[in-house]
Amino acid sequence: MQALIPPGWQDFLNQSIVWLHRNVLVPALFEQLVCVLLLVGVARWLAPALQRSCFDLTHRIVAGPLRSIAIAFSRVADWIALLLVLWFAHLAFNAAGNRADLLRLAESLVLVWVLIRLSSMLVRDERLARAIAVLAWIIAALNIAGLIAPVINLMDAMAVPVGNFRVSVLLLLKGAVTLAIFVWIANVLSRLIDQRLSVFGPLTPAVQVLAAKLVRMTLLTLAVVLALGSIGIDLTAFAVFSGAIGVGVGFGLQKVVSNLVSGVILLLDRSIKPGDVIEIDGTYGSVIALNARYASVQTRDGKEYLIPNEDLITQRVTNWSFSSDLIRMHVKVGVSYQSDPHEAIKLAVAAARDVPRVLKEPAPNCLLVAFGESTVDLELRFWISDPVNGTTNVRSEVMLNLWDLYQAHGIELPYPQREVTFRNPEAVVQAMASREPPVVEPPTQN
Repeated sequence: MQALIPPGWQDFLNQSIVWLHRNVLVPALFEQLVCVLLLVGVARWLAPALQRSCFDLTHRIVAGPLRSIAIAFSRVADWIALLLVLWFAHLAFNAAGNRADLLRLAESLVLVWVLIRLSSMLVRDERLARAIAVLAWIIAALNIAGLIAPVINLMDAMAVPVGNFRVSVLLLLKGAVTLAIFVWIANVLSRLIDQRLSVFGPLTPAVQVLAAKLVRMTLLTLAVVLALGSIGIDLTAFAVFSGAIGVGVGFGLQKVVSNLVSGVILLLDRSIKPGDVIEIDGTYGSVIALNARYASVQTRDGKEYLIPNEDLITQRVTNWSFSSDLIRMHVKVGVSYQSDPHEAIKLAVAAARDVPRVLKEPAPNCLLVAFGESTVDLELRFWISDPVNGTTNVRSEVMLNLWDLYQAHGIELPYPQREVTFRNPEAVVQAMASREPPVVEPPTQN
Protein backbone atom coordinates (compact mmCIF):
# COMPACT_ATOMS: atom_id res chain seq x y z
CA MET A 1 0.00 0.00 0.00
CA GLN A 2 2.76 2.40 0.90
CA ALA A 3 4.49 1.55 -2.39
CA LEU A 4 1.54 2.97 -4.30
CA ILE A 5 1.83 6.34 -2.53
CA PRO A 6 4.44 8.76 -3.85
CA PRO A 7 7.25 9.49 -1.39
CA GLY A 8 6.38 13.20 -1.19
CA TRP A 9 2.81 12.50 -0.13
CA GLN A 10 3.58 10.06 2.67
CA ASP A 11 4.60 12.78 5.15
CA PHE A 12 1.55 14.90 4.28
CA LEU A 13 -0.75 11.92 4.73
CA ASN A 14 0.81 11.04 8.08
CA GLN A 15 0.47 14.64 9.30
CA SER A 16 -3.18 14.71 8.17
CA ILE A 17 -3.93 11.53 10.08
CA VAL A 18 -2.28 12.90 13.19
CA TRP A 19 -4.28 16.17 12.86
CA LEU A 20 -7.53 14.21 12.47
CA HIS A 21 -6.79 12.20 15.61
CA ARG A 22 -5.94 15.32 17.60
CA ASN A 23 -8.66 17.69 16.42
CA VAL A 24 -11.51 15.75 14.82
CA LEU A 25 -11.63 12.24 16.17
CA VAL A 26 -11.91 13.38 19.77
CA PRO A 27 -14.75 12.76 22.24
CA ALA A 28 -15.32 16.49 22.81
CA LEU A 29 -16.15 17.03 19.12
CA PHE A 30 -18.69 14.19 19.14
CA GLU A 31 -20.19 15.61 22.31
CA GLN A 32 -20.54 18.99 20.61
CA LEU A 33 -22.08 17.39 17.53
CA VAL A 34 -24.63 15.51 19.64
CA CYS A 35 -25.37 18.72 21.60
CA VAL A 36 -25.88 20.75 18.42
CA LEU A 37 -28.15 18.13 16.82
CA LEU A 38 -30.16 17.78 20.02
CA LEU A 39 -30.59 21.53 20.46
CA VAL A 40 -31.56 22.03 16.79
CA GLY A 41 -34.11 19.22 17.01
CA VAL A 42 -35.69 20.58 20.20
CA ALA A 43 -35.76 24.11 18.73
CA ARG A 44 -37.51 22.96 15.56
CA TRP A 45 -39.98 20.91 17.60
CA LEU A 46 -40.88 23.87 19.82
CA ALA A 47 -40.79 26.43 16.97
CA PRO A 48 -44.58 26.47 16.11
CA ALA A 49 -45.69 26.88 19.71
CA LEU A 50 -43.03 29.51 20.43
CA GLN A 51 -43.90 31.56 17.34
CA ARG A 52 -47.62 31.34 18.07
CA SER A 53 -47.11 32.52 21.65
CA CYS A 54 -44.94 35.43 20.49
CA PHE A 55 -47.54 36.42 17.87
CA ASP A 56 -50.36 36.44 20.44
CA LEU A 57 -48.28 38.43 22.92
CA THR A 58 -47.29 40.92 20.21
CA HIS A 59 -50.87 41.59 19.12
CA ARG A 60 -52.02 42.06 22.71
CA ILE A 61 -49.28 44.36 23.97
CA VAL A 62 -47.48 46.08 21.08
CA ALA A 63 -49.15 48.65 18.81
CA GLY A 64 -48.11 51.13 16.14
CA PRO A 65 -44.80 50.98 14.28
CA LEU A 66 -43.28 48.81 17.02
CA ARG A 67 -45.68 46.02 16.11
CA SER A 68 -43.94 45.32 12.78
CA ILE A 69 -40.61 45.07 14.62
CA ALA A 70 -42.09 42.77 17.25
CA ILE A 71 -43.69 40.59 14.55
CA ALA A 72 -40.34 40.29 12.76
CA PHE A 73 -38.65 39.16 15.98
CA SER A 74 -41.50 36.75 16.75
CA ARG A 75 -41.01 35.05 13.37
CA VAL A 76 -37.40 34.24 14.25
CA ALA A 77 -38.07 33.62 17.93
CA ASP A 78 -37.13 29.94 17.60
CA TRP A 79 -33.79 30.79 15.99
CA ILE A 80 -33.09 33.46 18.64
CA ALA A 81 -33.84 30.90 21.37
CA LEU A 82 -31.53 28.40 19.64
CA LEU A 83 -28.80 31.04 19.43
CA LEU A 84 -29.07 31.74 23.18
CA VAL A 85 -28.96 28.04 24.05
CA LEU A 86 -25.91 27.51 21.81
CA TRP A 87 -24.22 30.45 23.48
CA PHE A 88 -24.80 28.96 26.95
CA ALA A 89 -23.54 25.57 25.74
CA HIS A 90 -20.45 27.28 24.33
CA LEU A 91 -19.79 28.89 27.70
CA ALA A 92 -20.32 25.58 29.46
CA PHE A 93 -17.80 23.76 27.24
CA ASN A 94 -15.25 26.53 27.73
CA ALA A 95 -15.77 26.41 31.47
CA ALA A 96 -15.12 22.66 31.40
CA GLY A 97 -11.77 23.28 29.72
CA ASN A 98 -12.77 21.85 26.33
CA ARG A 99 -12.58 23.58 22.98
CA ALA A 100 -15.98 24.38 21.49
CA ASP A 101 -15.11 24.91 17.83
CA LEU A 102 -18.21 23.15 16.53
CA LEU A 103 -20.50 25.07 18.87
CA ARG A 104 -18.84 28.31 17.77
CA LEU A 105 -19.41 27.34 14.15
CA ALA A 106 -23.08 26.57 14.78
CA GLU A 107 -23.48 29.75 16.80
CA SER A 108 -22.01 31.86 13.98
CA LEU A 109 -24.21 30.25 11.34
CA VAL A 110 -27.39 30.72 13.39
CA LEU A 111 -26.48 34.36 14.10
CA VAL A 112 -25.98 35.02 10.39
CA TRP A 113 -29.32 33.41 9.60
CA VAL A 114 -31.10 35.54 12.24
CA LEU A 115 -29.53 38.74 10.91
CA ILE A 116 -30.45 37.89 7.32
CA ARG A 117 -34.07 37.11 8.26
CA LEU A 118 -34.45 40.29 10.31
CA SER A 119 -32.87 42.49 7.65
CA SER A 120 -35.15 41.06 4.96
CA MET A 121 -38.24 41.81 7.07
CA LEU A 122 -37.27 45.16 8.57
CA VAL A 123 -35.14 46.84 5.90
CA ARG A 124 -37.26 48.11 3.01
CA ASP A 125 -34.35 48.83 0.70
CA GLU A 126 -33.39 45.60 -1.07
CA ARG A 127 -29.81 46.72 -1.72
CA LEU A 128 -29.28 47.64 1.92
CA ALA A 129 -30.70 44.30 3.06
CA ARG A 130 -28.35 42.50 0.68
CA ALA A 131 -25.40 44.51 1.99
CA ILE A 132 -26.31 43.58 5.57
CA ALA A 133 -26.47 39.91 4.57
CA VAL A 134 -23.04 40.04 2.91
CA LEU A 135 -21.56 41.80 5.94
CA ALA A 136 -23.07 39.20 8.25
CA TRP A 137 -21.54 36.35 6.20
CA ILE A 138 -18.13 38.07 6.26
CA ILE A 139 -18.26 38.49 10.05
CA ALA A 140 -19.35 34.87 10.45
CA ALA A 141 -16.50 33.63 8.26
CA LEU A 142 -13.96 35.67 10.21
CA ASN A 143 -15.37 34.35 13.47
CA ILE A 144 -15.22 30.75 12.29
CA ALA A 145 -11.63 31.20 11.14
CA GLY A 146 -10.71 32.99 14.36
CA LEU A 147 -9.62 36.13 12.54
CA ILE A 148 -11.92 38.66 14.22
CA ALA A 149 -9.27 40.01 16.58
CA PRO A 150 -6.47 40.27 13.94
CA VAL A 151 -8.79 42.07 11.47
CA ILE A 152 -9.89 44.53 14.18
CA ASN A 153 -6.29 45.25 15.09
CA LEU A 154 -5.40 45.75 11.41
CA MET A 155 -8.27 48.24 10.85
CA ASP A 156 -7.29 50.09 14.02
CA ALA A 157 -3.69 50.33 12.81
CA MET A 158 -4.80 51.91 9.52
CA ALA A 159 -5.18 55.43 11.00
CA VAL A 160 -4.46 59.01 10.02
CA PRO A 161 -3.89 61.74 12.66
CA VAL A 162 -6.14 64.81 12.23
CA GLY A 163 -4.96 67.41 14.72
CA ASN A 164 -5.31 65.90 18.17
CA PHE A 165 -7.71 63.27 16.87
CA ARG A 166 -6.81 59.86 15.40
CA VAL A 167 -9.07 58.68 12.56
CA SER A 168 -8.85 54.98 11.77
CA VAL A 169 -10.77 52.61 9.55
CA LEU A 170 -12.14 50.89 12.63
CA LEU A 171 -13.35 54.23 14.01
CA LEU A 172 -15.10 55.11 10.74
CA LEU A 173 -16.74 51.68 10.62
CA LYS A 174 -17.93 51.97 14.21
CA GLY A 175 -19.26 55.48 13.54
CA ALA A 176 -21.17 54.35 10.43
CA VAL A 177 -22.74 51.38 12.21
CA THR A 178 -23.61 53.44 15.29
CA LEU A 179 -25.10 56.23 13.19
CA ALA A 180 -27.18 53.76 11.19
CA ILE A 181 -28.55 52.19 14.38
CA PHE A 182 -29.38 55.54 16.00
CA VAL A 183 -31.00 56.88 12.82
CA TRP A 184 -33.10 53.73 12.53
CA ILE A 185 -34.23 54.10 16.15
CA ALA A 186 -35.03 57.79 15.53
CA ASN A 187 -37.14 56.90 12.48
CA VAL A 188 -39.07 54.27 14.41
CA LEU A 189 -39.77 56.69 17.28
CA SER A 190 -40.77 59.48 14.89
CA ARG A 191 -43.26 57.18 13.13
CA LEU A 192 -44.68 56.14 16.50
CA ILE A 193 -45.09 59.76 17.64
CA ASP A 194 -46.56 60.69 14.25
CA GLN A 195 -49.28 58.06 14.67
CA ARG A 196 -50.04 59.32 18.18
CA LEU A 197 -50.31 62.89 16.94
CA SER A 198 -52.61 61.92 14.05
CA VAL A 199 -55.29 60.74 16.52
CA PHE A 200 -54.88 63.70 18.88
CA GLY A 201 -58.14 65.56 18.33
CA PRO A 202 -57.30 69.12 19.45
CA LEU A 203 -54.54 69.43 16.84
CA THR A 204 -55.43 70.43 13.29
CA PRO A 205 -53.88 68.44 10.40
CA ALA A 206 -51.45 71.28 9.63
CA VAL A 207 -50.27 71.45 13.24
CA GLN A 208 -49.99 67.65 13.36
CA VAL A 209 -47.74 67.64 10.31
CA LEU A 210 -45.64 70.48 11.72
CA ALA A 211 -45.26 68.79 15.11
CA ALA A 212 -44.32 65.49 13.44
CA LYS A 213 -41.63 67.19 11.33
CA LEU A 214 -40.21 69.02 14.36
CA VAL A 215 -40.08 65.78 16.35
CA ARG A 216 -38.40 63.97 13.45
CA MET A 217 -35.78 66.70 13.02
CA THR A 218 -35.10 66.71 16.77
CA LEU A 219 -34.70 62.93 16.94
CA LEU A 220 -32.42 62.81 13.89
CA THR A 221 -30.26 65.61 15.29
CA LEU A 222 -30.05 63.78 18.61
CA ALA A 223 -29.11 60.56 16.79
CA VAL A 224 -26.23 62.27 14.96
CA VAL A 225 -24.97 63.90 18.17
CA LEU A 226 -25.10 60.61 20.09
CA ALA A 227 -23.35 58.75 17.27
CA LEU A 228 -20.52 61.32 17.12
CA GLY A 229 -20.17 61.31 20.90
CA SER A 230 -20.10 57.51 21.08
CA ILE A 231 -16.97 57.29 18.90
CA GLY A 232 -15.11 59.90 20.94
CA ILE A 233 -15.48 63.02 18.78
CA ASP A 234 -15.34 66.24 20.81
CA LEU A 235 -18.53 68.22 20.20
CA THR A 236 -17.34 71.46 21.85
CA ALA A 237 -16.43 73.10 18.55
CA PHE A 238 -19.77 72.08 17.05
CA ALA A 239 -21.57 73.51 20.07
CA VAL A 240 -19.84 76.88 19.73
CA PHE A 241 -20.49 76.99 15.99
CA SER A 242 -24.14 76.00 16.32
CA GLY A 243 -24.58 78.53 19.12
CA ALA A 244 -23.29 81.34 16.91
CA ILE A 245 -25.58 80.28 14.10
CA GLY A 246 -28.51 80.05 16.54
CA VAL A 247 -27.97 83.62 17.74
CA GLY A 248 -27.93 84.94 14.17
CA VAL A 249 -31.00 82.97 13.16
CA GLY A 250 -32.76 84.05 16.36
CA PHE A 251 -32.32 87.74 15.58
CA GLY A 252 -33.35 87.31 11.96
CA LEU A 253 -36.41 85.15 12.67
CA GLN A 254 -37.45 86.70 15.96
CA LYS A 255 -41.08 87.27 14.99
CA VAL A 256 -41.38 83.88 13.32
CA VAL A 257 -39.97 82.08 16.34
CA SER A 258 -42.18 84.14 18.65
CA ASN A 259 -45.26 83.11 16.68
CA LEU A 260 -44.15 79.47 16.69
CA VAL A 261 -43.62 79.46 20.46
CA SER A 262 -46.91 81.28 20.99
CA GLY A 263 -48.65 78.64 18.88
CA VAL A 264 -47.19 75.89 21.04
CA ILE A 265 -48.36 77.71 24.19
CA LEU A 266 -51.88 78.04 22.76
CA LEU A 267 -51.92 74.33 22.02
CA LEU A 268 -50.75 73.44 25.50
CA ASP A 269 -52.96 75.69 27.64
CA ARG A 270 -55.96 75.38 25.24
CA SER A 271 -57.03 78.95 25.95
CA ILE A 272 -58.09 79.27 22.31
CA LYS A 273 -59.30 76.26 20.36
CA PRO A 274 -60.75 75.70 16.89
CA GLY A 275 -64.46 76.45 17.10
CA ASP A 276 -64.15 79.14 19.80
CA VAL A 277 -65.79 82.50 19.22
CA ILE A 278 -63.31 85.26 20.02
CA GLU A 279 -63.04 89.01 19.74
CA ILE A 280 -59.69 90.78 19.43
CA ASP A 281 -58.99 94.36 18.40
CA GLY A 282 -62.47 94.83 16.95
CA THR A 283 -62.44 91.52 15.06
CA TYR A 284 -65.25 89.15 16.03
CA GLY A 285 -65.48 85.66 14.59
CA SER A 286 -64.99 81.94 14.96
CA VAL A 287 -61.59 80.27 15.10
CA ILE A 288 -61.36 78.03 12.04
CA ALA A 289 -57.84 76.69 12.52
CA LEU A 290 -54.76 77.11 14.70
CA ASN A 291 -51.64 76.95 12.56
CA ALA A 292 -47.98 77.13 13.46
CA ARG A 293 -47.67 80.88 12.81
CA TYR A 294 -51.20 82.28 12.87
CA ALA A 295 -54.82 81.59 13.78
CA SER A 296 -57.56 81.76 11.16
CA VAL A 297 -60.62 83.67 12.39
CA GLN A 298 -63.68 83.84 10.13
CA THR A 299 -66.22 86.61 10.66
CA ARG A 300 -69.95 86.53 9.96
CA ASP A 301 -69.53 88.45 6.72
CA GLY A 302 -67.21 85.78 5.26
CA LYS A 303 -63.92 87.55 5.85
CA GLU A 304 -61.08 85.41 7.17
CA TYR A 305 -58.48 87.15 9.33
CA LEU A 306 -55.05 85.59 9.84
CA ILE A 307 -54.11 86.74 13.33
CA PRO A 308 -50.50 86.07 14.45
CA ASN A 309 -50.24 83.77 17.45
CA GLU A 310 -48.17 86.36 19.29
CA ASP A 311 -51.13 88.79 19.27
CA LEU A 312 -53.35 86.14 20.83
CA ILE A 313 -50.84 85.79 23.66
CA THR A 314 -49.89 89.43 24.30
CA GLN A 315 -53.19 91.24 23.62
CA ARG A 316 -56.50 91.10 25.44
CA VAL A 317 -58.74 88.51 23.81
CA THR A 318 -62.43 88.01 24.54
CA ASN A 319 -63.25 84.31 24.25
CA TRP A 320 -67.03 84.06 24.18
CA SER A 321 -66.97 80.26 24.44
CA PHE A 322 -63.89 79.54 26.56
CA SER A 323 -65.45 77.59 29.43
CA SER A 324 -69.12 77.76 28.40
CA ASP A 325 -71.16 78.60 25.32
CA LEU A 326 -73.71 80.55 27.39
CA ILE A 327 -73.61 84.30 26.66
CA ARG A 328 -75.82 87.00 28.16
CA MET A 329 -76.88 89.73 25.75
CA HIS A 330 -77.99 93.27 26.65
CA VAL A 331 -80.52 95.51 24.87
CA LYS A 332 -81.04 99.04 26.23
CA VAL A 333 -84.31 100.85 25.50
CA GLY A 334 -85.93 104.06 26.73
CA VAL A 335 -89.72 104.60 27.05
CA SER A 336 -91.69 107.78 27.57
CA TYR A 337 -92.53 109.06 31.02
CA GLN A 338 -96.21 108.87 30.01
CA SER A 339 -95.93 105.09 29.44
CA ASP A 340 -96.40 102.43 32.10
CA PRO A 341 -92.93 101.02 32.94
CA HIS A 342 -94.43 97.80 34.37
CA GLU A 343 -96.17 97.08 31.08
CA ALA A 344 -93.02 98.02 29.16
CA ILE A 345 -90.97 95.52 31.21
CA LYS A 346 -93.46 92.69 30.61
CA LEU A 347 -93.53 93.38 26.87
CA ALA A 348 -89.73 93.46 26.72
CA VAL A 349 -89.49 90.02 28.36
CA ALA A 350 -92.14 88.68 25.98
CA ALA A 351 -90.22 90.08 22.98
CA ALA A 352 -87.11 88.16 24.03
CA ARG A 353 -89.00 84.92 24.65
CA ASP A 354 -90.45 84.93 21.13
CA VAL A 355 -86.97 84.64 19.55
CA PRO A 356 -86.05 80.94 18.98
CA ARG A 357 -82.34 81.39 19.80
CA VAL A 358 -83.05 82.97 23.21
CA LEU A 359 -82.86 80.39 25.99
CA LYS A 360 -85.81 79.70 28.22
CA GLU A 361 -83.45 78.93 31.08
CA PRO A 362 -81.91 81.17 32.28
CA ALA A 363 -85.06 83.20 31.60
CA PRO A 364 -84.95 86.68 30.04
CA ASN A 365 -85.13 89.59 32.46
CA CYS A 366 -85.76 93.31 32.13
CA LEU A 367 -84.74 95.95 34.67
CA LEU A 368 -85.33 99.67 35.12
CA VAL A 369 -81.85 101.08 35.30
CA ALA A 370 -82.20 104.89 35.24
CA PHE A 371 -84.47 107.91 34.83
CA GLY A 372 -83.06 109.80 31.88
CA GLU A 373 -83.62 113.37 30.75
CA SER A 374 -86.49 112.42 28.46
CA THR A 375 -86.88 108.62 28.88
CA VAL A 376 -87.24 105.91 31.46
CA ASP A 377 -84.24 103.70 30.74
CA LEU A 378 -84.76 99.93 30.67
CA GLU A 379 -82.25 97.13 30.07
CA LEU A 380 -83.32 93.77 28.65
CA ARG A 381 -81.04 90.80 29.40
CA PHE A 382 -81.29 87.37 27.80
CA TRP A 383 -79.07 84.32 27.19
CA ILE A 384 -77.99 82.46 24.07
CA SER A 385 -75.90 79.28 23.67
CA ASP A 386 -74.69 79.55 20.07
CA PRO A 387 -72.41 82.58 19.71
CA VAL A 388 -70.84 81.00 16.64
CA ASN A 389 -74.06 81.88 14.76
CA GLY A 390 -73.63 85.57 15.55
CA THR A 391 -74.82 87.99 18.23
CA THR A 392 -75.90 91.06 16.27
CA ASN A 393 -78.59 89.12 14.40
CA VAL A 394 -80.24 87.79 17.57
CA ARG A 395 -80.12 91.25 19.12
CA SER A 396 -81.81 92.62 15.99
CA GLU A 397 -84.61 90.05 16.22
CA VAL A 398 -85.27 90.91 19.84
CA MET A 399 -85.36 94.65 19.10
CA LEU A 400 -87.77 94.14 16.17
CA ASN A 401 -90.11 92.13 18.40
CA LEU A 402 -89.80 94.83 21.03
CA TRP A 403 -90.74 97.54 18.49
CA ASP A 404 -93.81 95.60 17.30
CA LEU A 405 -95.07 94.96 20.83
CA TYR A 406 -94.54 98.54 21.96
CA GLN A 407 -96.35 99.87 18.89
CA ALA A 408 -99.24 97.44 19.41
CA HIS A 409 -99.69 98.37 23.09
CA GLY A 410 -99.12 102.11 22.81
CA ILE A 411 -95.73 102.26 24.53
CA GLU A 412 -94.01 105.39 23.26
CA LEU A 413 -90.33 105.43 22.33
CA PRO A 414 -89.55 109.14 22.53
CA TYR A 415 -86.79 110.86 20.68
CA PRO A 416 -84.62 113.52 22.36
CA GLN A 417 -86.27 117.00 22.69
CA ARG A 418 -84.79 120.40 23.54
CA GLU A 419 -86.64 123.54 24.77
CA VAL A 420 -85.16 126.97 23.93
CA THR A 421 -86.16 129.92 26.20
CA PHE A 422 -85.50 133.52 25.13
CA ARG A 423 -84.85 136.03 27.90
CA ASN A 424 -86.24 138.96 25.79
CA PRO A 425 -88.85 137.54 23.39
CA GLU A 426 -90.18 141.07 22.40
CA ALA A 427 -86.81 142.04 20.97
CA VAL A 428 -86.72 138.84 18.95
CA VAL A 429 -90.20 139.55 17.54
CA GLN A 430 -89.28 143.12 16.58
CA ALA A 431 -86.10 141.96 14.90
CA MET A 432 -87.96 139.38 12.87
CA ALA A 433 -90.63 141.91 11.87
CA SER A 434 -88.18 144.59 10.78
CA ARG A 435 -86.19 142.22 8.67
CA GLU A 436 -86.53 143.16 5.00
CA PRO A 437 -87.14 140.40 2.51
CA PRO A 438 -84.29 139.70 0.11
CA VAL A 439 -84.42 141.32 -3.31
CA VAL A 440 -84.47 138.88 -6.18
CA GLU A 441 -83.12 140.27 -9.46
CA PRO A 442 -84.88 139.15 -12.65
CA PRO A 443 -82.82 136.93 -14.93
CA THR A 444 -81.09 138.69 -17.82
CA GLN A 445 -82.04 137.84 -21.35
CA ASN A 446 -79.42 137.41 -24.05
